[in-house]
Amino acid sequence: MSIRDWPAAERPRERLLELGSASLSDAELLAIFLRTGVSGKSAVDLARHLLSQFGSLRSLLEADQAAFSRQLGLGPAKFAQLQAAQEMGRRHLAERARQKSALENPQAVRDYLKSMLRHEPHEVFGCLFLDSKHQVLTFEVLFRGSIDSTSVYPRQVVKRALAHNAAALILCHNHPSGNSNPSQADRMLTKRLQEALDLIDVRVLDHFIVGDGDPLSMAEYGWM
Repeated sequence: MSIRDWPAAERPRERLLELGSASLSDAELLAIFLRTGVSGKSAVDLARHLLSQFGSLRSLLEADQAAFSRQLGLGPAKFAQLQAAQEMGRRHLAERARQKSALENPQAVRDYLKSMLRHEPHEVFGCLFLDSKHQVLTFEVLFRGSIDSTSVYPRQVVKRALAHNAAALILCHNHPSGNSNPSQADRMLTKRLQEALDLIDVRVLDHFIVGDGDPLSMAEYGWM
């Protein structure tokens, strides 16, 4: 049976418009993105099949083009649409983070940093550069790979802070495992960067670790 033949109260698009997107399941949201099914499968059936194949919605969203396009009902056009939708989401979160001081809008900062780093398969280290009012200037990924006190170079962080004329910054990196607890190396790295940036009068306001759930704030735990 086509979705168009379902009762209106059960159709994903109509439910989204009436109840909001949060009321829909992963399969229903994906079905709206897919728009149509394939022979023998409605869009919702196809969405359920794809979620089963990938294991989760997150795995599907993070799949590379080759893995994505191999699946039934998908292809380069759908992959491009999905990447565009995700990038629009990241830019929306970036605008929210810029609206107020980072100290006045901590959840927007958390949401933005998570959108930038959580999908990364390897460790990534970045900085959110701030002006004297602690408003966002820009975000940059500075290092990729295994993050520890020897692979992140303080002089490069100092160089980029000077290039942006930043008065303060927020450090961040991800833990692909999902466990956001800081390691001893994370704490040592934070201290080294604070000491280096103190020399040019740039304050380190926080160091967020992005894993599952909300990013962990080292400042909130008194670790810096």
